[in-house]
Formats: sequence, structure tokens, C-alpha cells
Amino acid sequence: MLITAVFWIFATILVVSAALVVSARNPVHSVLFLILCFFNAAGLFLLAGAEFLALILVVVYVGAVAVLFLFVVMMLDVNFTQLREGVQRYAPVGATIGVVLLAELLMTFGGVRVAPSLATLHVAPIAAQTSNTEALGLVLYTHYVLAFQLSGLVLLVAMIGAIVLTLRDKPRARRQSIARQTTREVGDTLLMVDVRPGQTMAELGIFRPLTTLPQAPALDLIGPTPPVSADDATGRGDAA
Repeated sequence: MLITAVFWIFATILVVSAALVVSARNPVHSVLFLILCFFNAAGLFLLAGAEFLALILVVVYVGAVAVLFLFVVMMLDVNFTQLREGVQRYAPVGATIGVVLLAELLMTFGGVRVAPSLATLHVAPIAAQTSNTEALGLVLYTHYVLAFQLSGLVLLVAMIGAIVLTLRDKPRARRQSIARQTTREVGDTLLMVDVRPGQTMAELGIFRPLTTLPQAPALDLIGPTPPVSADDATGRGDAA
């Protein structure tokens, strides 16, 4: 009875949080509801006896993927006003696609029939004393090893595609030369200088200006100095 009640609590929170992930207007709130979904799904895995999957869901998806989504969404600073400008224009297309997907799901689940002996069927029989983690590894790397390798290949192609799409060639960017770094000597990177008291770095030639800008001519704000006559000079001398 207690396990059934806990199951319905986890399942209800999972469904509600999943709906809030889609319906939330703020992407940050959507990611937070997604983290809540992962925690409740991990609780359901624990109830089903799959503790390894529950721990992987919390450690990998909550601790890495969801937190990464959260930081990326917060750093992008998305302009929500600009995103909502084309909602009315593309609403009919989105509604049509949603109706088609809903019809496909109803047709799929409507034609499923559960066999009465489903609980006793075992695709890959495992010994009773085998732990959950060991049983998952035996099934994954024996019966489904091809599917596992193909999924890794798909993820690799997706990662390469993301790098290619986001890579921008910057001619002025500094490039790293691994061969030059590994073959360099001490004299190429370290300079011993004997600095005398009062000597500046400019005198040592350590810091050199990138460019020498031409000096602008001085502005004469006072104007030309009038010539002084001999009488004025004599009078000034007498006054002194």
C-alpha cells in the first residue's frame, strides 16, 4: 500500500512538472522543472528496483546535462519579446503538427495489447543472485551491444555537427602551435636581465611600442609674439 502511494506521488509530480516544462514561458523555469522531472523519474526507477539507472539519472542528467542547460540559457540572454513576434504567424503550422503527432500516439497505444504472461517473460534471463548493475551490463554489452555502439556513433556525429555549425574562422585569432611549444628551449622563453638601479624597462627594450604615431604640430593659442623695439627694451631696463 505504501509503495503504491509513493508511486502515485512520484508519477503525479512527474507528469505535472513535465507539462510545466513545455508550458513555462521562462526557459530558466523550464529547465528547473526538467530537473524536477529527472528527480521524480529517479524515484520511480528506485521503486522498480533499478537503482543504477536512478543514480545515473541523477548524476548525469541532473548534475551535468540539466545544469549545463541552465547555465547556457542564463548566459544566452534570449530576447523573449522578439521570440514571441512570430507566434501568431506559425501557430496554425504548430497546431497541425501537434494534432498529427497526437493522432499517431493514439493509434500506436490504441493497438497495443498486453499479454497476460508478460510478467513471466524474460528476454535475457539473468541469475537471481546477480546485482542490478551487473545484470544491466551483461544485457547491454551482449544482446544490445550493436545498438549501444550505434547510439554512441550517433552522439559522435551530433557533436561533430554542432562543432562545425558553431565554428567561426577568425583570421586575427591566435592559433596554438603544439609542435612549437614542445620543441622550444629555455632561451626562447626565459630572458635573464641585469637591471641597474634607476634603469627603466624602456631602456632595457623589454616593452616596445607597437606603432609610432606621428606627433601633431603644437597649436599656437597665444599668437605671434610682437617684436620688441630698442626703446622699449631700454625702458624696461631702466625700470628694472
